[in-house]
Amino acid sequence: MPNLLRKPFGTRGKVHDITPENAGWRYVGFGLYHLRAGDQAAEATRDREVILVVVEGKARISGGGKNWGVLGDRMDVFEKTPPHCLYLPNGTEWEAVAETDCVIAVCSAPGKGGHEARRIGPDGITLTERGKGVNTRFINNIAMEVEDYADSLLVTEVFTPNGHWSSYPSHRHDEDDYPRITYLEETYYHRLNPSDGFGIQRVYTDDGQLDETMAVSDGDVVTVPRGHHPCGAPYGFEMYYLNVMAGPLRKWRFVAAPEVEWIMERDS
Repeated sequence: MPNLLRKPFGTRGKVHDITPENAGWRYVGFGLYHLRAGDQAAEATRDREVILVVVEGKARISGGGKNWGVLGDRMDVFEKTPPHCLYLPNGTEWEAVAETDCVIAVCSAPGKGGHEARRIGPDGITLTERGKGVNTRFINNIAMEVEDYADSLLVTEVFTPNGHWSSYPSHRHDEDDYPRITYLEETYYHRLNPSDGFGIQRVYTDDGQLDETMAVSDGDVVTVPRGHHPCGAPYGFEMYYLNVMAGPLRKWRFVAAPEVEWIMERDS
């Protein structure tokens, strides 16, 4: 069985550390820090660009040769308010000192030096609705294709109401054949409300060589190297996920699974 489901390996400090090497791919990296007030975290970006997402809480952050002050005002991710984020190019360093208990995501991909350090959000990020019926979910786009904030990274937040599906109709982006489809690796950092709930995510290819269905808990990460990757929130449990995507081209083009093409055509 592929190691697609990653459990946090601690409760304080760095609790996720997904790299291209341990994920078995080339582009996406994802780290996560759980800090208590007064705790510090620091890293060098080296040859990678980074978007720091303050998922919850507040931290004083410096990076790219500048003090950015205190970032974050969302104390619970399910407040659904826009996040405070920071873009840092390759060849820089950053440091965070927690002002409150906080959760900071470190989204990374190969950097090309094409963008300077900058704040992203909360201004300019608006919660938007996507989908229909029980496929409705709500999106905070942090750095998707229309935002020219990064060399490689695509980053977004998604809130899925209880009883709804998300990343659905099932789709894949695992071929480098633009404009039909682009190759993008992807991670899903999941949160559940209530936190003792669970969600479901399936990752599968058309030929069935990869077909894994996972129960995700609060704080888990699912890696998607290829294939379709829908997820669902059972009735009673609200789901959040932070998506990180990257590949050779910073564009998101996907192909629907054959069994759901009719849904795409009907709802378009």
